Amino acid sequence: MKLSSGLVGLALALASSAQTPVSEWGQCGGIDYTGSTTCAAGLACIELNSYYYQCQVATGATSTSVASASASTGGGTSTSTSVAPPAATGYVKTSGQKFTLNGATYTVVGANAYWVGLMGYSTTDMNQAFKDIAATGATTVRTWGFNEVTSASGDYYQLWSNGVPTVNTGSTGLENFDNVVAAAKANGLRLIVTLTNNWSDYGGMDVYVDQLIGSGEAHDLFYTNSACISAYKNYIKAFVGRYVNEPGILGWELANEPRCSGSTGTTSGTCTVSTITTWAETISSYIKSIDSNHLVGMGDEGWFNDPSSTDYPYEGQEGIDFVANLAINTLDFGTFHLYPESWGETSNPTTWGQQWITDHATAQVNANKPVIMEEFGVTDTQLSTYTAWYSTVDSTGLTGALIWQAGSTLSSGETPNDGYAIYPGSDVYTLDTQLAATLKARG
Repeated sequence: MKLSSGLVGLALALASSAQTPVSEWGQCGGIDYTGSTTCAAGLACIELNSYYYQCQVATGATSTSVASASASTGGGTSTSTSVAPPAATGYVKTSGQKFTLNGATYTVVGANAYWVGLMGYSTTDMNQAFKDIAATGATTVRTWGFNEVTSASGDYYQLWSNGVPTVNTGSTGLENFDNVVAAAKANGLRLIVTLTNNWSDYGGMDVYVDQLIGSGEAHDLFYTNSACISAYKNYIKAFVGRYVNEPGILGWELANEPRCSGSTGTTSGTCTVSTITTWAETISSYIKSIDSNHLVGMGDEGWFNDPSSTDYPYEGQEGIDFVANLAINTLDFGTFHLYPESWGETSNPTTWGQQWITDHATAQVNANKPVIMEEFGVTDTQLSTYTAWYSTVDSTGLTGALIWQAGSTLSSGETPNDGYAIYPGSDVYTLDTQLAATLKARG
């Protein structure tokens, strides 16, 4: 029997009233959501995006329910008390060397938290992690939007079987990333999302090569093989396409630390800086063709291309030409990383790092585009080293900085710590708070 629209609304309301109330930070609605749509007393069901409504504290509210959004309608309807969601309107743009939001300067400062959507964390833990980051004055978090697997386990985004990839849109896949976006927004943060990895952690480029060309084939074929390019574009279409109208996303990144070589160490011998620059032009243009709202960056380490240099990060041997890539018109901002100890710069990593920052700030000025130091770290003398580096970021006018990496203590214990993690209460955590204030004060 077909019900009238009034009866449909009544039926939904009656059904929701019998459901178990959702606790704070829990999902209460969204496209394809089938769970309870009633929030516990004192909470309101807030639309954070069309796929995710979340129960949050609402002053003066009793309980709130929403009609779960369907794929055909693309949204839900609030049926009781509603409060404005956390401010996340408009899309971050660029103007010269600055990021902007709704006409005002947007300061990119914060941290990396690659793990937030990959460790099976509850929405409560996600919110705690983002709360810890936001407490420093951070505006932005960089995280992974990839996990390539060949057997389904835990949280993952794409499953490969005999050369055929399937994007995981379920609760352990993109639905889980909806939770990540919602939790970030609830804490006033926006996300830079990286879409694949140069390294074997969480799958990355070598899974494409192994599955589509053959096990042990050259890593750099990912950048030139038509099947790999097509498969990566299909993944981008599914992932990026889901969030085209999501203001909680600041931007997309083509890859984490792209190089000619990867974890396997196997290369074709023909990969050069032009190989990756051409790939970057192709992929960034493709992202722009399906998403004109969000910014696009490279996600690279910022290697320079000066064959006459005897300093490894400046020689260009890894296949990255920072200056050439920054000039690509479909890349909106530049990125670089800073790990002098890992790169063999051990005699004075602090001073070497200051020069590395200065050289990228100079490239920023020449290109008139924003540039961010989006990963950096040392495992010893962190406080003194970061104090010097932050001073250089400020004095050179570098657009922004994201530390590697944020740390939190959650219900399951501490978040991943590779020796770089910064936890609340530490001296560097306090220093991060000072950096955020300093960069914001620049305007």
